[in-house]
Amino acid sequence: MKQIQLTQGKTAKVDDCDFDRLNQVKWYALKVKNTFYAARKLTIDGKKNTILMHHIVIGFPPKGLETDHKDGSGLNNQKENLRHITHRQNLQNLKHVKKSSEYPGVYWDKSRKKWNARIKINGKSKNLGRFTTELAAFAAYKKAVNELGEELLQES
Repeated sequence: MKQIQLTQGKTAKVDDCDFDRLNQVKWYALKVKNTFYAARKLTIDGKKNTILMHHIVIGFPPKGLETDHKDGSGLNNQKENLRHITHRQNLQNLKHVKKSSEYPGVYWDKSRKKWNARIKINGKSKNLGRFTTELAAFAAYKKAVNELGEELLQES
């Protein structure tokens, strides 16, 4: 593993085999919400484009998928840390969000004192029910995800 110097005192981790190729150009630290990414500007047909280092390392994701950093660090661009996954799977991997449950799609309903399961389908939230245990709520969420033909990153 080697590091590439970025702006703002940040560095990007890359595999040794990618270092020489990536270090030929200048990269900067781009902050998106709470996460930093290694990026560079590239002019194509007179238009400035932002290119993210992780796309250079593993390629652009196929339609319907996103690039995920398994460890949550947008500056860790080692191949073993990168993967293409669905948006739902990417949301399961969020580390900096305060959640009442360790499971995706599950939250504690304070007013009813029950665990609630919810899933988003095509941008619309669907309530899957209220449950006395967190695991029962997660089982309902898992079932709904499986019915959509998707996979969970996290299993109980």
